[in-house]
Amino acid sequence: MGSKQVIERWVECFNTGDVDKFMALYADDAVQHAVFAEPMVGKPAIRAQTEAYFAAAKLHCIVENLVATEDGWVVLEWLDRVGLKGCNVYRIEDGLIKVQRSYFDQLSFFKLNGLPVPPMDAATEQAT
Repeated sequence: MGSKQVIERWVECFNTGDVDKFMALYADDAVQHAVFAEPMVGKPAIRAQTEAYFAAAKLHCIVENLVATEDGWVVLEWLDRVGLKGCNVYRIEDGLIKVQRSYFDQLSFFKLNGLPVPPMDAATEQAT
């Protein structure tokens, strides 16, 4: 499966909420970094968050743009059902997601999906 097809499958599994099939797309030592929190390293950490999010909200990814390079980088621009926009950047190695970074309006995401807002860290609190 090519890099673009891995992410097309990711979208399919994300939209059906199938955690097992979703997690099968990640390398054992994958890193998933949503920019509002510390990176999660390894499948157990990624699975725990995925299960919590899938249980808490009916998430849905509408693909706006999906671009893959020949060397394993994929960019997914997405929209959800309520209009939230975001972008994920993936590094695919050996047909599995090795790195994922997610960028989006976090506060709107949490509020729109009824998810708890993570506490601010000390550095962020001092800057505000």
